[in-house]
Amino acid sequence: MAENKILLAYSGGLDTSVAVPWLKEKYGADIVTLTIDLGMVDLEAIRQRALAVGASSALTVDGRQELVEGFLFPALKAGAIYEGVYPLATALGRPLIARYLAEAARSEGAYAIAHGCTGKGNDQVRLEVSIAALAPDIEVIAPIRDWGMSRDEEIEYAEARSLPIKARDSRFSVDENLWGRSAEAGELEDPWQEPPEEAYSWTRSVADSPNDPTYLELHFEKGAPTAVDDESMSGMDLISHLNTLAGGHGIGRVDHVENRLVGIKSREIYESPAATVLHAAHRSLETLTLSKEQVRTKEKLAQEYAEIVYNGLWFTAHRQDLDAYIASTQRYVTGDVRVRLHKGSCVVVGRSAPDSLYQYHLATYDRSDQFDHKAAEGFIKIYGLPVRTQNQVQRD
Repeated sequence: MAENKILLAYSGGLDTSVAVPWLKEKYGADIVTLTIDLGMVDLEAIRQRALAVGASSALTVDGRQELVEGFLFPALKAGAIYEGVYPLATALGRPLIARYLAEAARSEGAYAIAHGCTGKGNDQVRLEVSIAALAPDIEVIAPIRDWGMSRDEEIEYAEARSLPIKARDSRFSVDENLWGRSAEAGELEDPWQEPPEEAYSWTRSVADSPNDPTYLELHFEKGAPTAVDDESMSGMDLISHLNTLAGGHGIGRVDHVENRLVGIKSREIYESPAATVLHAAHRSLETLTLSKEQVRTKEKLAQEYAEIVYNGLWFTAHRQDLDAYIASTQRYVTGDVRVRLHKGSCVVVGRSAPDSLYQYHLATYDRSDQFDHKAAEGFIKIYGLPVRTQNQVQRD
């Protein structure tokens, strides 16, 4: 490996743009940037910006399809939602970013990988633990964690070096990929204050959403969504379509005070229209196709899976073992789900599956009822036997 080359995860924002000259000055190294498109990124514009601020070369990767197939859909099948509300958009993107960083560092011969995470966020842990799993011999540098500059000081640093940077006049810190958007900082740090509409970008307010509902039919194959209203779509296109459609109905807003891995509570604003719809539909289809025991077990594992993703433990045998069980549960999760989108709510109103465990002739009370009512008497006697025995023998 070359001792004069550092690979920087580059977003194109103020922090990572300032990090390019800072790393060059502090380490005397050539800086290679890597920008990864996980949704909503103009790769060429960011590549040009990286070169303009001093990168020796600027690499780009379109990781959207890999994000969907390798991370988003496995988490959807698992039912992974952190603390019951957060579909893990940012958290699911970080292990993929770490993998691309490790691969690029090796191909470029870089001795270190640098990232733009702060010292009290979750992402520093997710990236560094993942890099340690994939490339333990490569050093990790965290400029923002090390330099201690405020935003104003970063701007002054950039101006002193005539860097072509236009610091965005935004009071929020935003991260987004295909699966969702997050916003924090500014007045959002006061959990008593209602988020202003400016904090949202992907979703309409309920007041401004359509008065008439929209109905959708989603098709799943072995737990993965493949079509909307009988139109087959790639994972990327399907998610983008649902983000636009459901977001227009004000669906997918989350205002949550969550427990960060580093031990603090943080108020986060999330928008995940497609994830909200797909999780609701997938969960409903599972009620038809999974046994009671499978459903109960999956509910427990869904929470465990969400913790693994949130806490940066994607590249572990534990996650692989859970994936094996989850994949088995999805063998018959094929079918269609009808949902109603209206005024901020996504409601499942119909579901069907070719291998449904719901059998009409057993559930109905009409003349086609085939349930053996007489068998219930014996069942109740056996089922209630331990209850009767204990109350007869151990009376207080």
